[in-house]
Amino acid sequence: MSGKQNWIAARGAPLRGELGIPGDKSVSHRAVMFAALADGVSEIDGFLEGEDTRATAKVFAQLGVKIGTPSPSRRIVHGVGVDGLQAPSGPLDCGNAGTGMRLLAGLLAAQKFDSVLVGDESLSKRPMRRVSAPLAEMGAKIDTEEGGLPPLRIHGGRRLHGIDFVSPVASAQVKSAVLLAGLYADGATSVREPHPTRDYTERMLSAFGVDIEFSPGYAKLRGGQRLRATDIAVPADFSSAAFFLVAASIVPGSELRLRAVGLNPRRTGLLAALRLMGADIREENASSHGGEPVADLVVRHAPLRGIEVPVELVPDMIDEFPALFVAAACAEGPTVVRGAAELRVKESDRLATMATGLRALGLRVDETPDGATIFPGTLRGGRVDSHGDHRIAMSFAVAAQVAEGEVEIGDVANVATSFPDFDGLARRAGFSLRAG
Repeated sequence: MSGKQNWIAARGAPLRGELGIPGDKSVSHRAVMFAALADGVSEIDGFLEGEDTRATAKVFAQLGVKIGTPSPSRRIVHGVGVDGLQAPSGPLDCGNAGTGMRLLAGLLAAQKFDSVLVGDESLSKRPMRRVSAPLAEMGAKIDTEEGGLPPLRIHGGRRLHGIDFVSPVASAQVKSAVLLAGLYADGATSVREPHPTRDYTERMLSAFGVDIEFSPGYAKLRGGQRLRATDIAVPADFSSAAFFLVAASIVPGSELRLRAVGLNPRRTGLLAALRLMGADIREENASSHGGEPVADLVVRHAPLRGIEVPVELVPDMIDEFPALFVAAACAEGPTVVRGAAELRVKESDRLATMATGLRALGLRVDETPDGATIFPGTLRGGRVDSHGDHRIAMSFAVAAQVAEGEVEIGDVANVATSFPDFDGLARRAGFSLRAG
């Protein structure tokens, strides 16, 4: 998808069948990065064929890494070692990928050459000082636009030193940027978080042979280590599965099986929240892919009840709140969200955008600075604007499946950044969804 696009969504059929969800975006980003830095050749199976992850792969090609694509969702990465990246001939375009830009900032801050990281209109509005500030403490020099916004102009040739960083925000991207810089720093680098965040970076660095100590909310490694090539099987993306978990929960008569979904414990807060609301979701065929726990998720329609979302779940479901808002809209009784101020600095202000969209469909939503209260009711037809935010667009496609009229969803092109062919997969499952 490209350019401004709209969807028209409406009440569909019960959702049935077995779905293969695309590969995990966070794991795909890291797999390409760490394979590029490794000594030897790594194969990645299940790579997400999205615009964000392709942008990251293209960046490493610009940095001198040979990456083959023998078939869709597979990459063969010829690692150049931690000291083998080459100076790019121009700016490095991260597209819409906040993960890509923030992790690359940590990695490139330690290189001998200068580099510039740019992004699309949405990414160019996202805060980067949360990354540039701790990297500066390590000795890096990164210039940003006013307000700490991209582009990031990274000065090479700086000698970095390890730090004990106490992060003011619970962000896996910030933690990962500091740890990647720490691979090149003198001494040890540690990160402590106010709440535990996703540990993809720690798990995968360990899989690539890095000696790293980590536990919930804490990670530490020493500089000067090398990475060893390894093959990675990318699990299905839980954030992408989230839309179908909610849809099958709220559409009467539904039963879906989602195959081999990644169940990293720092990622599945939504699963816990939906179960607190009464959702019928069970796990089957549990196994492990590349150090990540996976299982089939079988979800059946069930009546949901409103809850006060436990604050301790918030960091583990920060990307899934748009989908949760839809579940809350269809529950019995209000749902209260607190401690989610991070949603205001994602691809859009997700609190405001979801609240505005649900109001346009006839519901009452009371916003607070760090959350909202969603009062359920009958969803009617109407028009909502996703503001170019892929998760907002997909969430309203889910909401429309129980609405009383057609829902027009504006500006959906960015869905391709994280979930290519969402609309096709959704229609095969039973959604009523078409281009507008």
